[in-house]
Amino acid sequence: MRIDRFFARLEQEPRPPDVPTPEMSRTRLGLLWLTAGIYAAIVAAVCLTSWLVRLDWQVMLFRPYKQWPELHAFLDYFVVLGQRGPTAVLIAAWLGWRCWRQRTLRPLLVMACALLLLNLSVGAAKLGMGREGPHYATTVGSNEMWLTGDIFPSGHTANAVVTWGILAYLATTPTARRTLSVIASVFALGVGATTVYLGTHWVSDVLLGWAAGLLILLALPWCEPLITRLNDTLLRHWNRLRRAPSEPVEPAEPLGTGGGPRHPELPVAPRPEEEPRPHAQPAVAAAARPAGRLATVAVRPAGSTRPHPTHPEQPVGPASRR
Repeated sequence: MRIDRFFARLEQEPRPPDVPTPEMSRTRLGLLWLTAGIYAAIVAAVCLTSWLVRLDWQVMLFRPYKQWPELHAFLDYFVVLGQRGPTAVLIAAWLGWRCWRQRTLRPLLVMACALLLLNLSVGAAKLGMGREGPHYATTVGSNEMWLTGDIFPSGHTANAVVTWGILAYLATTPTARRTLSVIASVFALGVGATTVYLGTHWVSDVLLGWAAGLLILLALPWCEPLITRLNDTLLRHWNRLRRAPSEPVEPAEPLGTGGGPRHPELPVAPRPEEEPRPHAQPAVAAAARPAGRLATVAVRPAGSTRPHPTHPEQPVGPASRR
């Protein structure tokens, strides 16, 4: 079948060369601190009800979904690229295939680590600041903070940055890294703008979501030593399970050899062909005769070739045999 030949060909392909894992360079560290400063500045601007909050209200009252209604149907589907469930399944399937090709678990472990950090950081910020969305706003001009909402920062935007940015982070060539970085940027910017168009998020929510997702990608090199140790441990245990010897099975005895259990305390008679012939005892042949008649006994010592004559005058009886 064609599918069998396809998978057989994949098995024969050599493993790609080892690519050094990203390290926390000075440039990356500088971008990390810069993004953290932007994150803190956005939070402070919203908490202080500054010009950013006024921009939020202006865009919300403009109602983009009513200005361009013909885009609504398409953007309803496009925003799914930022939902955590569908994008995680799609990216995990692709990275799982890469794990099988490269005989390593690192791509899936990197993705799991990034999603864990994303859920912890973004989830804590959402619940901690409790900001209400545009559809639930009650007072014009207010920042809608410290209430019962959970939209600050935007989860769709942060998830789009992380899930699509993982592909660029795990790229093995500079060309693939640049291409995937452009694709991830388009998806992240598009998903964030779509949530503003649909009226589900403020502009400041999207800005903070971009910063939150970028912080996760920039901080991933700090997790690489743990990911490497975990990958080596899992592969070592997997190889040990695959190479574990099976339990020994006692061979069955052939038919006709007395398959019952043997007792070491009982002597086993040797087979006829195993009896020592050179040291055989002298054979005594006694011919049974009727009572009252003489019998002859032929005795042939070991190693003699001439027969020993018997004496007919000596009767053969019980006494003479002793």
